[in-house]
Amino acid sequence: MSLSAAEDNSASEIHIPADIDWHMLDKSKFFFFGAALFSGVSAALYPIVVLKTRQQVFPTQISSLKLSLSIMNHEGVRGFYRGFGTSLMGTIPARALYMTALEITKSSVGTATVRLGCSDTTATAIANAAAGLSSAMAAQLVWTPIDVVSQRLMVQDCNASSIKSSKNMIPSSSSCRYVNGIDGFRKILNADGPRGLYRGFGISILTYAPSNAVWWASYSVAHRLVWGCVGCYANEKDEKAVNGGGRGCGYTPNSKEMVAVQGVCAAMASGVSAMITMPLDTIKTRLQVLDGEENGRARPLTVMQTVKNLVKEGGFAACYRGLGPRWVSMALSATTMITTYELLKRLSTKNRESLTS
Repeated sequence: MSLSAAEDNSASEIHIPADIDWHMLDKSKFFFFGAALFSGVSAALYPIVVLKTRQQVFPTQISSLKLSLSIMNHEGVRGFYRGFGTSLMGTIPARALYMTALEITKSSVGTATVRLGCSDTTATAIANAAAGLSSAMAAQLVWTPIDVVSQRLMVQDCNASSIKSSKNMIPSSSSCRYVNGIDGFRKILNADGPRGLYRGFGISILTYAPSNAVWWASYSVAHRLVWGCVGCYANEKDEKAVNGGGRGCGYTPNSKEMVAVQGVCAAMASGVSAMITMPLDTIKTRLQVLDGEENGRARPLTVMQTVKNLVKEGGFAACYRGLGPRWVSMALSATTMITTYELLKRLSTKNRESLTS
């Protein structure tokens, strides 16, 4: 595939490898390599998720550095990996559903929009947005129960081991203690049935589906814009070569430059998504982790009760607790995800010659 070097239809072109469609992938390799690569990414980023989750459920703002030092002092490294086994157990099937829905939707919607007469840029943005929407909805079928259990394990006992202040006590966190993820699933099912495992499912869809749609659409636009800027620079070099008696031949980026552009575009797309969906993510986390009380018995909080509690604790700014770790987590996750994802597709292609066409 080649992108024009600049919007003014300059002669110089950027020659980058062709996109790999769903039908070009060896599915067994795709899922095997995907499970291994994304498990590694999850392990690297998990401590940031723990920080974000604890900040969201504490009734007052605690800095990431202060909370990190407290966890290290009282719980050690293991404190940053509470619930990781449960999370990892859900990562593999959730990612499989996510990637399958993403690729199938992107391929089918992309083809349909081109047939309708849309430009290549518009078709790509629409296909990516639709793919992000459908993949997020598919993944949440698996991820919501995993999220509920793993997040409860993340905050379990942190009142006793974190910042020593009555102001920082977590309000009505689940009173049930879980030995591990399996024990958590069993006790939640016994207490609340399947609905307990899907607590916050609706707001999870409202959080992740639009976020993914915005992210993938933004990423596709940013991808073309960044390559366009690189192309302008390459075009200037080509013009100098032609004027000096040489011959312009376009620009072919190496693998490091490809990864760098993917990382920059992923970080750009993450910033907007994090800011827009942060309040919903905070509400979702609290719905899944905290309980209210009714007649002396624990009851799940409603969305309105959760919002009222947040506003009472710190106004609208309370909805943005944990924004720093979430922003960092999303940026690092998106950057590693997209570079890993592109690598995964190239490792899984049926016919490597098709990558150079």
